[in-house]
Amino acid sequence: MKENVDHRVPVLIVGGSLVGLCTSLFLGRHGIRHMLVEKHAGTSMHPRGRGINVRTMELFRVAGVEGRIREAASVLADNHGITQGGSLTGEDQEWLFEEIDPGGALARFSPSSWCLCSQNDIEPVLMSVTPSLGADLRFSTELLSFDQDASGVSAVVKNRDTGEHCTVRADYLVAADGPRSPVRDQLGIGQSGSGDLFHNVSITFRSRGLAEVVGDRRFIVCYLTKPGSDGALLPVDNHERWVFHAPWHPDRGETLEDFTDERCVEHIRRAVGAPGLDVEITGKAPWHAAERVAQRYGADRVFLAGDSAHEMSPTGAFGSNTGIQDAHNLAWKLAAVLNGAAGPGLLRTYEAERQPVARATSERASARSAEHSHPGYEPDPAVAPEPAGRGGGRQGGVLSVAMGYRYNQGAVLGCDPDLPVVPERMKLNGDPGTRAPHMWLRGPGEPEPRSTVDLYERSFVLLSSEGTPWRGAALSVAERLKAPLEAYAIGSGPDADLIAEDGGNWAEVHGTTKAGAVLVRPDGFVAWRSVEAVADPETVLHEAMTALLHRT
Repeated sequence: MKENVDHRVPVLIVGGSLVGLCTSLFLGRHGIRHMLVEKHAGTSMHPRGRGINVRTMELFRVAGVEGRIREAASVLADNHGITQGGSLTGEDQEWLFEEIDPGGALARFSPSSWCLCSQNDIEPVLMSVTPSLGADLRFSTELLSFDQDASGVSAVVKNRDTGEHCTVRADYLVAADGPRSPVRDQLGIGQSGSGDLFHNVSITFRSRGLAEVVGDRRFIVCYLTKPGSDGALLPVDNHERWVFHAPWHPDRGETLEDFTDERCVEHIRRAVGAPGLDVEITGKAPWHAAERVAQRYGADRVFLAGDSAHEMSPTGAFGSNTGIQDAHNLAWKLAAVLNGAAGPGLLRTYEAERQPVARATSERASARSAEHSHPGYEPDPAVAPEPAGRGGGRQGGVLSVAMGYRYNQGAVLGCDPDLPVVPERMKLNGDPGTRAPHMWLRGPGEPEPRSTVDLYERSFVLLSSEGTPWRGAALSVAERLKAPLEAYAIGSGPDADLIAEDGGNWAEVHGTTKAGAVLVRPDGFVAWRSVEAVADPETVLHEAMTALLHRT
């Protein structure tokens, strides 16, 4: 019997917000055709989810869109710190931290840096890029149902403009359909965690006079804590467009209809401390902060990513970044399986790696909300927040959460399963399961150096020293396994592929000797490491690659 299918694609993405579009970007970079369906007519119109951490910016750098995102974010390029006080005009204003990267210390770890780009600005950038990478983007299109079998997923989708239904057959489905994920519900996947934390109403408004009150303070957010008029103030353009997050208490019978324009105007004036401030309300959007992690990250050929897999407090901007990094982790594994380089067992490592990261990160996000006294958040008094000053002041520990986390199980060999997922302090030294270290290298004759981070995207990469047999072994293994594997010999002689800048010792940076080698995954995480020379490097590397690509 002929199957009635309108469209066939390797991957169907459900949800076209930030994480869904990033899944599209990363799959496209791997050459994987896919369809994305989103029930809304277009990208987000509300300025939210704007903190992009350094690890996510590295992913955008390698994917070729970092420059365009920074251009979209240019209006807030000089906004850095977080401040807090009873009101904006009061004497009790203090900086929780004044600089994201004081002294430029981040350059030791990464070729990229933090970026402040609202979701309504970044999504159009992603949407403009992905169609050229094999994406079929369908907005105003809703997933109605799906079924899966041993060979794929069949989904029925509806065009909300025309009412037309069609059937899509895909090898795999990625659900980036938000915290109330219908896909997760159909799969019967539960959640664990503290649950709802607090509720806010995000109010967009115009005010020319507010810029004068703010003065030269270029904050990311200002937490205003006066009882009865508390909230969070965020600049959109530092001149006349602003956002105010006001606490909302539905548990006390408060409804969205209670947030009239008049009430919002008076609340903002009291919070700022300027009774006559000009305020024009331009929009309102409710949002909910929660701490939940899915008990499974999918079932068989269906995977959860982003808010469908985890919810966390927005303080620290961990949620969207964790979701984007979910997409990056899943994309290279889907590509490896679809291209025939890996077995389906590799896809099971997605949950094994990303779920522990989400649990640790969501707990840190809740603790950070308590540290910053986020408006509307009333933490359990029995749970003490992480003390200020730990790991370098109130900003301490964020970098470890953003890029210092490790995979203690999954598609890694030789990692220590007893180590914490998020370390106390940043330590990127080539340990299996951690993001491979950054250092600057230059190819012979190349005018500009490139970071090791730039080497990792579409294939495994083996780093070794010039004059050792590792590079030749890697080329033989790649041919035997028909697997994506590249190799670079680092040194200063005629046989070197790359030369370390400023006399850097690549082996020391990566925790090995010059006789050893380091194998890095397409997502930039160390998969395996040999500290010393081995008698038969080809056999050893063949066994390692086979174990990594064909997990059981």
